Amino acid sequence: QVQLVESGGGLVQAGESLRLSCAASGRIFSVNDMGWYRQAPGKQRGLVAAITRGGSTNYADSVKGRFTISRDNVKNTVYLQMNSLKPEDTAVYYCNAKLFAPGRGYEDYWGQGTQVTVSS
Repeated sequence: QVQLVESGGGLVQAGESLRLSCAASGRIFSVNDMGWYRQAPGKQRGLVAAITRGGSTNYADSVKGRFTISRDNVKNTVYLQMNSLKPEDTAVYYCNAKLFAPGRGYEDYWGQGTQVTVSS
């Protein structure tokens, strides 16, 4: 059973930093793109940052210059370093990974979500 396990959320004050981690575990054949999404109350889930297996990155405009996504392909882990946090960053953050399944190709997997709360 493949699963994504997230860690690192919490409550911080505006201007502080947090680092999220997400590790894929189980019977893993190959991991393609990985990323972080977030969902605030009353809003749709949206992309925060994504990274390809080769290391190319993509960020939402609202986090450019403040957040950094990275990954460890040996550990099948993706990270999100969040600096200069703002109250509007408050949301549940979800890890996403495209994992290869024999006979089915790449499929989307999601973590359970981790709460990030930024107080003003």
